[in-house]
Amino acid sequence: MNFYTLFQLLIVSIAATSAITLFRYAISARDREIYKEPLLLTYLFSQVKPKLSIGSKRTLGWLLHFSIGFVCVLSYHLLWKYRILDLSVIGSLLLGFISGVIGVFSLFIMFKIAKYTLSIYSKDYYFQMFIAYIIFALYATVIYYILSPIF
Repeated sequence: MNFYTLFQLLIVSIAATSAITLFRYAISARDREIYKEPLLLTYLFSQVKPKLSIGSKRTLGWLLHFSIGFVCVLSYHLLWKYRILDLSVIGSLLLGFISGVIGVFSLFIMFKIAKYTLSIYSKDYYFQMFIAYIIFALYATVIYYILSPIF
């Protein structure tokens, strides 16, 4: 992978992750719930590594949040590059569905391991998270498509 492709993937992942972060903050405000992924990851770090400062936990939460976005975009890129999936709306919806299932399952397991007992263990939380992954995949696909001729 060359520098330009890596740079493209970084731009796509930051844009798509920022888009779903805004979506989740808006849903949090509307529903008056804590659907803010970086904040939830900060709480998760509090359960796992209580000796870290709150600032370190926040930083780790945000880094993990954007790192997960990058890994998703990198995975999408490989699927598109090797023509396993088309760079299309249908392909994007499929990626969003798959990412949503993996994301919801992974977070559910992380919460169980950390014995995380916040009141977000609800179907609403996991449903909006699933929808956020579909939005992420759609947004990532559009930005990737726009940037492809440039890089």
